[in-house]
Amino acid sequence: MIRTPLRPLARILQARAKGENPDAIERENLRIRHEQMRDKARSRAEGRLLVLGVMFFCAFVVIGVQMGVLANSEPSEPRAQVAGGSIIAQRADIVDRRGRILATNMDTYSLYAHPQQMVDRERAIKELVRIFPELNEERLRKDFTGPRKFLWVRKKLSPEQKQEVHDIGEPGLLFGPREMRLYPNGHLAAHVLGGSSFGREGVHSAEVIGTAGIEKFFDEELRDPAREGAPLELSIDLTIQAAMEQVLGGGMRLMNAKGAAAVLMDVHTGEVIAIASLPDFDPNDRPSNPSKGRPGDNPLFNRAVQGVYELGSTFKIFAVAQALELGLVTPETIIDTSPPFRVGGHSIGEFNGKNYGKLTVEGIIEHSSNRGTGKIALAIGPQRQQEFLKSMGLFVPTGLEIVEAAGGKPLIPAKWTDLSTVTVGYGHGISTSPLHLAAGYSAIANGGHVVHPTLLKQKNPQLGERIMSETTTAAARRMLRKVVTDGTASFGDVPGYSVGGKTGSADKPKENGGGYYKDKLIATFASMFPTTDPKYVLILTLDEPSDNSGDKPRRTAGWTAVPVAAELIGRIAPLLGLRPEAEPMQQAGIVLSRN
Repeated sequence: MIRTPLRPLARILQARAKGENPDAIERENLRIRHEQMRDKARSRAEGRLLVLGVMFFCAFVVIGVQMGVLANSEPSEPRAQVAGGSIIAQRADIVDRRGRILATNMDTYSLYAHPQQMVDRERAIKELVRIFPELNEERLRKDFTGPRKFLWVRKKLSPEQKQEVHDIGEPGLLFGPREMRLYPNGHLAAHVLGGSSFGREGVHSAEVIGTAGIEKFFDEELRDPAREGAPLELSIDLTIQAAMEQVLGGGMRLMNAKGAAAVLMDVHTGEVIAIASLPDFDPNDRPSNPSKGRPGDNPLFNRAVQGVYELGSTFKIFAVAQALELGLVTPETIIDTSPPFRVGGHSIGEFNGKNYGKLTVEGIIEHSSNRGTGKIALAIGPQRQQEFLKSMGLFVPTGLEIVEAAGGKPLIPAKWTDLSTVTVGYGHGISTSPLHLAAGYSAIANGGHVVHPTLLKQKNPQLGERIMSETTTAAARRMLRKVVTDGTASFGDVPGYSVGGKTGSADKPKENGGGYYKDKLIATFASMFPTTDPKYVLILTLDEPSDNSGDKPRRTAGWTAVPVAAELIGRIAPLLGLRPEAEPMQQAGIVLSRN
């Protein structure tokens, strides 16, 4: 490289001859040299940026083309030969309170195909359709003869099906080990367990995840390797659950009801011993959510937890108990229930237009008087009534450990007027789930403490805040016992067991909000036993029941829900370890004489 000198001799001599400063020549040449260097560096940088831009453009084009190809291609297994060790397949068992299996895992196999490795595709298609009739032959033929290198045939196989596929002898049909969730009791406790499905999948393993119920609520815990195989222990008693579902199903059919629900709860711990909703489903083959129709008509709908209904006269004991606690009345206080009784421009009537006249507070519960309960509720007042019901947890979802419980939010009046106070007092204008009602009745049964429903086994009583005194709850329990012995729930008396409870028959609201049906009811019996020392609360609800054994249909709870509940209590009380109380035997007509 030849560099031009900054001080060329010829120009220096000329400048000196003319009397010019020779240093100016050096500065001018230095400036020109720097400009040339900058121009050269700029050209080099622009070239590099151009090359880099071209490279980025090419990379984006390649990625875009690849994304387009993937979007327009059939799904495939990208790592068919890679072991699925990173997928946590083990899931903890779920057991009842006695350690009996409710949900467990079973080793099985999946079936997948490498069509390009198949020898006789047509024969394989025919044999697979014979083994799995639900497969579409034309679809299989399209998949097997297309460009796909991998496809799933069946995600789960029985041992017999695996052997039949193996006997085909086709090298392109391959098996992968898999763990599946098994519910050995079928429909039993279906709404509690919910169901499961596969999450991340590989040919060598698949992740089992919860899709509903307690499986989804405790999904992370059940998949946690730190459990080291420890099962999730529920409060459910499998024997009691089976008896409940059997009796409830029979009662539902006998009373021609479209649905039914029942909750059995320990009044001291809040443990749900059994809970059922009919119709139900098999979690081993959980149906998909329908896109049409009312949610309440879907077998996946949990009537005991998600269903919020006006539960009618079962609420009357709450108004009376609060009035007793506030000292506004005693069980012997006389209240005139004669008409007219108007509140907010509305006339309050009795069932079938009855007139009970003057009744004691105990008689109001026994005869289920709307006017009597309404007057007691007015004496309590809207503000105090709201506070009391809120303290029972009747304004919020129950918090039961299944994902569906969050949807069981009670419906309360938007504006709590005097009329609302009266109607809520006898169970209209407020909608709650049967599980809410079980928690409320448990507070009366256990001496006045709030309890929170739970599906987890508890070792000790879990009594919360006291909201009623023992004196108040004892008086309320005596009234509920009177309802069974002399009142509207006379069919609920179970020999050997002191049952107390309250009936509730509420007209169903129309779907379009235009009033109530006259021939469709929600019939409920809220009970506790034994009333001498209550251990359990049972809530049983029938949707649109009708006892057609008489001359005309009878739909009220006393004729429908009560006899079913009595049959259930008689069946489960011995299973719960409750010894029947000895009753004196009548020996009328027998004369003992000594000769």
